[in-house]
Amino acid sequence: MKERIQQVVELEKQAQAVNEAAGRDAEQLLIQAEKEARAILEKNRADAQAEGRALASRTSVEIESKRVLASAEQSNQQSEALAMSNFERAVAYVLNRVIGRE
Repeated sequence: MKERIQQVVELEKQAQAVNEAAGRDAEQLLIQAEKEARAILEKNRADAQAEGRALASRTSVEIESKRVLASAEQSNQQSEALAMSNFERAVAYVLNRVIGRE
């Protein structure tokens, strides 16, 4: 009977040791999971910031391109208007010369 009690006590000690080891393993797994989650979050944050900077850069380039294009278009329209004005005056001058008014 003493032997049986000693076996039960030994089994309880072994069970407690296994339980404590499992608790330590679970704690280590939790710590490792938290570290990995923080690393993933940090990487995603860095990636998002880089993508945001790239998007902002592309957007500002696109805005500047549109501004330059609009300015060039306006300049082109002014040049066309001036050219038409000069053309009309030139035609009038030539016609006046041909018919002898000047």
